Amino acid sequence: MELTNKAMQKSYVDNYGFEMEDDFNPTLYNEFITNYTPVLKRRSQRWDLEMRNATKVKHNRKMKRFCRKGIPTEYRALAWMTLTNADSKLKTSPNLFRELLAKSLDPAVEEAIRLDLHRTFPDNIHFRNSDDSQMLQTSLYNILKCNALKNPQVGYCQGLNFVTGLLLLIVKNEEQIFWLMQVLITEILPDFYNQNMKALKAEQELLGQIVKWKLPEVHNHLHTLGVPWALIGTKWFICMYADVMPIETVLRIWDCVFYEGSKILQRVAITLISLNKDRILACKDFPEAVDLIQKSVKQPACLHCHEFMELIFKEPGSFSQTRISRLRDTCLSEIT
Repeated sequence: MELTNKAMQKSYVDNYGFEMEDDFNPTLYNEFITNYTPVLKRRSQRWDLEMRNATKVKHNRKMKRFCRKGIPTEYRALAWMTLTNADSKLKTSPNLFRELLAKSLDPAVEEAIRLDLHRTFPDNIHFRNSDDSQMLQTSLYNILKCNALKNPQVGYCQGLNFVTGLLLLIVKNEEQIFWLMQVLITEILPDFYNQNMKALKAEQELLGQIVKWKLPEVHNHLHTLGVPWALIGTKWFICMYADVMPIETVLRIWDCVFYEGSKILQRVAITLISLNKDRILACKDFPEAVDLIQKSVKQPACLHCHEFMELIFKEPGSFSQTRISRLRDTCLSEIT
């Protein structure tokens, strides 16, 4: 699986259709692939044993551990659908997606969706300049349209296109993705995508409170520099890291989000900040600090997804759901 000289050029495309960026480091990537391939093989074998004759992934301590260690590609659609109960919602309302698809959409919302179709993963060959790009963009439109009709308080919000687009690359089924999106919008990330965006703003402030709790020196330093948390967490949270981190790492994050909920997004954020603690404390001004933190998603540690996911459960330490919920409520009340 190592890259040839030809593959080291900018045109190199990964297994999901994403072209490598200008700063792509083939040596680093080959090191990652060499280390990660045996992990994938072991995880696949263990899932094969666990899922023999199974039609859904159950919630239990063992499966929580399995999800944290990564869901194999061949089981992701099934796991995400059943762990979130999106499959049950589909069975309860089997005709809803098609009924919504037949309805008309508010022209302003439709225009907003269509404007973003071509902006969704422009570095992915499946969404651009390929035989199936038109089909994928049609599917993307269909899901975003039905989401808007089902959730008029949301309509369409930038960020939803990247979440939906990545689900299309993995799950591939429009109707299943529609129901996964319903769970995300109404249960896992409730009110994140509402037009007032209060919950998203509160989540950014929550990150600040978690940094204050876990890394008080960093919090004080960033406060002194006048760095607002909105400049750090907005893009991370609104697309669930889909457009900012290496794809394998994003998928591993989503494996945990679909099992454990939104606090995983905060675990990732505090880990990114913790890994760069000393460099942040050395920053002399606002722009330098913001630039450093925003670029932290591209550091080598983020590429090595297996080690990085182990870090998000070790580096921050305990993450009491009760305390997180209390802090979130406080942030939301202050935003309101």
